[in-house]
Amino acid sequence: MANTYTSLYFHIVFSTKNRQPSINQEIEQRVWAFIGGIARKHRMTALQIGGIEDHIHALVMAPPTIAPSQIAQFLKGDSSKWIHNEFPSLRNFAWQDGYGAFSVSKSKVSEVKTYIQNQREHHRKRTFKEEYLELLRKHGIDYEEEYLWG
Repeated sequence: MANTYTSLYFHIVFSTKNRQPSINQEIEQRVWAFIGGIARKHRMTALQIGGIEDHIHALVMAPPTIAPSQIAQFLKGDSSKWIHNEFPSLRNFAWQDGYGAFSVSKSKVSEVKTYIQNQREHHRKRTFKEEYLELLRKHGIDYEEEYLWG
């Protein structure tokens, strides 16, 4: 569409299936880099990718033609396939079924990037479950806890 300009940033969060600690420190940088490449392949800009053994955070800028659900689908589907092929010991690897997607204002991009970069430090004090619930509350998202962790 002519004369259409957007600035759309999304903080996407999802865990490994059953929050299994599958992404060890030996492979995490390769996984995060590959996920950045997936974003580029699908016309997005990965501003920061990171996490720890049981979950990932991705801060991406996306065009208006890509819905947050598609962002999660691309990142999870393409990376899962690559992980299966690249790491034989992770042939049964899977991401959780759902995801969290949070809009980010341009003025908060730097703050979210720093937050993602410091994941290991954050998780010395709290679990992924605690972090995820905090993100949902912070963004005013209603949820039923019995359905969150399935």
